[in-house]
Amino acid sequence: MYRLTLTFALLLLGSLASGASDTRVYRWVDNDGIVHYGDSIPARYADLPKDVLNDHGVIIGNLEGKKSAEQLEADRIQKEIHVALELQKRADRALLATYLTIEEILMHRDRRVELFKAQSRVTELYLHNLERRLESLKADASYFKPYSENPDAPMIDNNLAENLRDTEVTIARHMRNLEKFQADEQQIIARFGGDVDRFKILKGID
Repeated sequence: MYRLTLTFALLLLGSLASGASDTRVYRWVDNDGIVHYGDSIPARYADLPKDVLNDHGVIIGNLEGKKSAEQLEADRIQKEIHVALELQKRADRALLATYLTIEEILMHRDRRVELFKAQSRVTELYLHNLERRLESLKADASYFKPYSENPDAPMIDNNLAENLRDTEVTIARHMRNLEKFQADEQQIIARFGGDVDRFKILKGID
C-alpha cells in the first residue's frame, strides 16, 4: 500500500503557505511500491519515471525513467512506423496533386519507358557494330601468335593486340549499360504500377 513521505507533507504545506506559483514537486514510486515526493530527486531514484506536480498537487508533466532494451527496441520500431506513415502521406499528396486520372499515370509511364527503350536500341546498334569489328580483329589476329596454331607465325603487333583488348572492354561496358537500361525500364514499369494501385485506393476505384 502506498504511503506519503513526510517530505511531501512538509513541501506541500510550505508551498500552500507561501502561495508560490512556480513550485514544482516530483512524485515517484520506488521498487517497493512506496510513493515519494520531493523538490529534487535522489541519485538512487534517477532511473525511475516521475510525475511533475505544481503547487496545487496537479500533474503538469512527466519524466521518463531509464528504459529497458525491450522498451527501447519497441520505441525504435514505433518511430520507424511513424516515419513510414508520414512518408506515405507525403507520397499520397504528391500523387493526387500530380495526376487526375489513371490514364495520365499510364501516359507518363509510357513516356519514361520509351526513353529507356530508345537508349537500349542505340546501345544494341552500337554493340552490333562493335561485335562486327571484334570479329574482324580476331580474323586479323588469327595469323599471329598467340592466336595462330602455326608454330612459325610471328607475334601479334602491339596495335592489333591493343585494339582487340579495347574492343572487348568496350563491348563489356556497353553490355552492362544495356542490362542497366533494361533493368531501369522494368523498375519504372513496376513503380508506375504501384502508383496506379495506390491511386485506385485513394480514389476508391475498383
